[in-house]
Amino acid sequence: MNNLFHKIKALRKQLIIWMFEHSQRMYTSLFKNHESWNITKADLLNLPEPTFGRHLGKFLDENNFELIPKVERHDCYHVLCGYSTKVEDEIALQCLCYGNGKRSPYLYGAILLGVAILPDYYKYYYKSYKAGKHANPFHHFDYRKLLNTSLNDLRAIIFSKSTLIYQKA
Repeated sequence: MNNLFHKIKALRKQLIIWMFEHSQRMYTSLFKNHESWNITKADLLNLPEPTFGRHLGKFLDENNFELIPKVERHDCYHVLCGYSTKVEDEIALQCLCYGNGKRSPYLYGAILLGVAILPDYYKYYYKSYKAGKHANPFHHFDYRKLLNTSLNDLRAIIFSKSTLIYQKA
């Protein structure tokens, strides 16, 4: 019975991954009108070690990613907030951003579908939402201009010491 539960959970996660992959291109073409950064992972990895940009490059490298044109800020949120790319972390990150005041059709869809399909992580999602509420607003930053900023300094400005952004419930 326990094995069946884990298989069903894995299938639900696969469904969300499939939905993310297939909705991403459509969302960027319909809702994102700004220019892409035209920065490569290699460019980021050449930045000095303590910088946010260098950490972003390492995140991309560790996950075998490149920046996605027009939605570069999403990977910035991962680095800034310490969330992995696991499905439950992707949804929790959207919950944190919602708590921080970010609003977008994609965010709404990710949260609604994520909570509906993976309610097992509700406490984690809610904790992430509360962390976003308690953080200083960061969803509106121009992260391209912050690539040379120290990651630790950036986190210190946004998150109080009592905000637990790196631990699951």
